[in-house]
Amino acid sequence: MSSTQFDGDIDSFVSYLKSNRGLSANTLKAYRADLTACLHLFELRGVTDLNEITLDDLRSWMAVESRDHARSSMARKTVAVRGFFAWAYEHGLTTTDPAATLMTPSIPSTLPAVLTESQAEQLLDVAEQAVATNQYKDDGGAAAAPGSGKAVGKTADKSADTVNRNEAPARADKRDSARVVAESQRNAAILELLYATGIRVAELVSMDIADIDFSNRTIKVTGKGNKQRVVPFGLPAQRALETWLEQGRPVLARTATDAAKSRATNALFLGARGGRIDQRIARDIVHRAAREAGVPDISPHALRHSAATHMLDGGADLREVQEMLGHSSLKTTQRYTHVSIEQLKNRYGQAFPRA
Repeated sequence: MSSTQFDGDIDSFVSYLKSNRGLSANTLKAYRADLTACLHLFELRGVTDLNEITLDDLRSWMAVESRDHARSSMARKTVAVRGFFAWAYEHGLTTTDPAATLMTPSIPSTLPAVLTESQAEQLLDVAEQAVATNQYKDDGGAAAAPGSGKAVGKTADKSADTVNRNEAPARADKRDSARVVAESQRNAAILELLYATGIRVAELVSMDIADIDFSNRTIKVTGKGNKQRVVPFGLPAQRALETWLEQGRPVLARTATDAAKSRATNALFLGARGGRIDQRIARDIVHRAAREAGVPDISPHALRHSAATHMLDGGADLREVQEMLGHSSLKTTQRYTHVSIEQLKNRYGQAFPRA
């Protein structure tokens, strides 16, 4: 990322947003990058003072950026720039607010991609079967481990060194097998929890063990702007979580370095090296599970869309779904009613003889 002579002003604005708006770290990072790119362009054009920037300059910047960015990205960039200049004007850094009338690009309304209920069921069933298959292989490996039979004849004369050389690879194979089982248990728990609750992937990876209340079958979720909500989950998710916590998590926790262990002591989900799992790995788990289940490729966010749509299809109240998903606006949740209507129309067309 290029630095500019306005970096100090950008830092102050981002600090202001962090303290007063409660925006997520990802949003703040995006805003910082948007502002740096914008002001760097003006710096290249010879601008040395924020007061030199006009509305026409900002429109010119938008024209340049829109060549390489989608409308959704341009909408975010415009919000960041407009917020920055409003803050600069309020804090006396500029004598006017050139971005006050800068228009946000309209974003075409698109329906979110979702799985059907049968496809979601298939996705979760395959993940559960993977756990059972890996456990079976692990048990079989244990039964066939070297040294299980009694040595006779000349084999009894083998030296201790030879026996140790044979046992070392067996122990390594056993550890690898246990890790594979643990990861499949983790993956199944992640998929069940994402679908059961509709939480965001960022919310999933930030969860701690203490955020789960098994007695009430609820989780405490920290969402955008550090807003907290309590979300229920079902029996399948409970079973998957209990299996992961009791059997899988201790296996991966043992692989952690001291540094990773200290950072992930309370983390609900762990990566292969024992640290807190990151969003990239969680997304990869969902994509890979979709491929293995033979359902349309989806992201964790599409799984969230699916959960919301299926809840509405099942008769859930729109405001209840809004609260469960952590939407600040009911308008956002209403998008899922359109998906439900589209699916209803498709089923109607397939089932009704006079459709």
